[in-house]
Amino acid sequence: MTARSRGTSPGSPAPSPSAPAAAEGVAGAADPGSADPGHAAGTEGAAGEKAGTGADVTDDTPETAGRADAADADSNDHAGEGAGVDAAPELSDAEVEIAAQRELRARIELRKAEREQPIDSGAKLSGKAADLLAAVRAVESGEKAGAAYFGSPAPEPRRAAPVAPVAPARPVRRKPDEPAAATVAAVRDLLVRGGAPEGLAGQAAEVLGEAAGDVLTADPWRLLAVPGVRPEQADGFARALLGADAGPGDERRTSALVTWLLERAALQGHTALEAPAVRAALAERSVSDPDEAVQQAVADGTVLVFQDGVEEDDDDSAVPVLLGLDRYAMAEESLADGLARLVRTGPADTWEGPELVRAAGAHGLVVHTGGEAARAEPVALAETARRLGLRAVVAVHAENGVRRLGPDAGAVTVAALLEGTAGPGRDEDGAFALDLLVVLDAPQLDVETAAALVESMPDGGRLVLGGDPGVLGGAGAGQVFQDVLAARVCPQIASRTPDPGPLGELVSGIGIGELNQVAAPGKEVVIVPVRDAGEAVHRTVQLVVDSVPRAIGVPPEQTQVITVGHGGSAGTRELNAALKQRLNPGAGRFAGFDPGDRVAYARAPGRTVTGTVVSADATGLRLDCDGARTVVPRERVESVLRHGWAMTAHQAAGMRWPAVVVVLPGDAAQVLSRPWVYTAFGRAERHLSVVHGVDQALPRAVAEVPGLRRTTRLGTLLEGLLAEPAPQPQAQAQAQAEQ
Repeated sequence: MTARSRGTSPGSPAPSPSAPAAAEGVAGAADPGSADPGHAAGTEGAAGEKAGTGADVTDDTPETAGRADAADADSNDHAGEGAGVDAAPELSDAEVEIAAQRELRARIELRKAEREQPIDSGAKLSGKAADLLAAVRAVESGEKAGAAYFGSPAPEPRRAAPVAPVAPARPVRRKPDEPAAATVAAVRDLLVRGGAPEGLAGQAAEVLGEAAGDVLTADPWRLLAVPGVRPEQADGFARALLGADAGPGDERRTSALVTWLLERAALQGHTALEAPAVRAALAERSVSDPDEAVQQAVADGTVLVFQDGVEEDDDDSAVPVLLGLDRYAMAEESLADGLARLVRTGPADTWEGPELVRAAGAHGLVVHTGGEAARAEPVALAETARRLGLRAVVAVHAENGVRRLGPDAGAVTVAALLEGTAGPGRDEDGAFALDLLVVLDAPQLDVETAAALVESMPDGGRLVLGGDPGVLGGAGAGQVFQDVLAARVCPQIASRTPDPGPLGELVSGIGIGELNQVAAPGKEVVIVPVRDAGEAVHRTVQLVVDSVPRAIGVPPEQTQVITVGHGGSAGTRELNAALKQRLNPGAGRFAGFDPGDRVAYARAPGRTVTGTVVSADATGLRLDCDGARTVVPRERVESVLRHGWAMTAHQAAGMRWPAVVVVLPGDAAQVLSRPWVYTAFGRAERHLSVVHGVDQALPRAVAEVPGLRRTTRLGTLLEGLLAEPAPQPQAQAQAQAEQ
């Protein structure tokens, strides 16, 4: 579900389509340094190649946000090439954090499993699995209404089960589990025999386990489980090993394809896919009987099938049948259970103060919406709670957000809170030792992170989710903030505090579908028309290095470039190469980096932070990330680091900088949307320069393109859980029955 924008007016007047007049509809047609020779829109720097179709430019999606070059979409064609098999001598900070979150998720899964009967995989099913398989067959064939099969009673409100602290304050470092050398060697021999890159051996052994060689021999399509491998590559590998037996309808192939499709969907933000979409995708990949393939995947336990929100009159024609992986289904259901628990066990106190304070006093779950200036309201709420003697914590997406709130807010990052390296710690039951948790940048929460947070909330605690519903969603699967908003299961407080100045006025208009002309007397907003990608790169470098520092007073290290994707003639790679040449030239002595280079560091999927290379030695690159020092092991550099003078909008979401240069080359027109423009333009605190080469595509995207819809289940699950009366504890129910 996606939150609908307010007051969209596609028919409103649009800016002029011509590049020289591109400032119309925004502000100021002149560059901040237009007094410089050659700084006006002219021919200087236009010798660069024209923007082409730029298929690679479209990779600013949740799939690629927070990833380095080795994981880019276009790198899939070379999956595994050059992949090393040597393991790090010790865990990095990111690995410690990921391991800690996995440990917590495992405990959550154990709690869920304790409440349900296990589902046997294989052809012979019983219990819930048999019901689900019968449902997908009967509902899609029209024989039965979905209500005959789907729907379950609301779970009992419950206190978080005791869990140990997720991680000690000082994480204990240990050597990661390495696949045995013999396993890697056996897999490498098999890959070579099948014509696959032998560099995949380490990854395959890690993903498939010690029996990886036997697994791939019996089922070559299991190679699709290795990140970056595409179906056509797995097909070639299977044909090399199986010969004529490797047919397109092989059950092993169709099962692997269904899983691969759902994994790819999760990278795009979906927690499930509609069954017809999966069947259509299978048909495109030469599966002769997609319906049978889906049914077999359900029977094997490869995927789960859902039909949520069945109408009371048994007319389920409008309720889609969804397919999903148990990983995301469990996280989404656990999150829905936890949110419903907070709603039902929340306090009913009377607090005096603004609307948000009153709502938080009387409810366990509250949603707060607003822009950057509105963040002061939930921070003030936390201060009010502390004055009342309660334990309150403010959590943000990244260290950049901690900086923006200032030291008095005492904010921590969500990752540090879950890891246990910051925040209040946990009580004897394993829940956070707090009474109020305020989570800002909530649109960046994926379902697994949100589930870990909510499962850690104590009964009777208060949770406030705050954020701007107009920004791009997080890089992980799900759209937690938007789904909770759409479900309307708790108070929703919309801030009346607007972001100030020309930038605030511009971004507010974009949020309702209008690209307005704003007065910018202090050159807060500047448009720089360009004719092609080569000129766009030239103008961008000129702005960052010279014009913005001189005319606005913001140095290059505080200016962030944002573009539509990593590839293309004006993507992050080209822009970073040009900016490095001017700002920190060097040979890239360590995996392409030099001390002083600005970098984007993907600490975990969907969590990109910016930093600067301090030094490099045999252990890896030493970074300064917003004041926090960290070391990236040398074998991980290529997979988690890229130069960071230029980023994508998805990577930049949840962060802001004093000055921002947004680059819109001609080949960006096809991927622009209102959320993308809103996010990119809204990253600027003091100054925004727009390198504009998309003509009418910009106002058209703002007015008419609401962004991609993610398929999720959280909203429907919440509505179903809270639509029914809360089940009473057994003792209370028995006492009432006796009366």
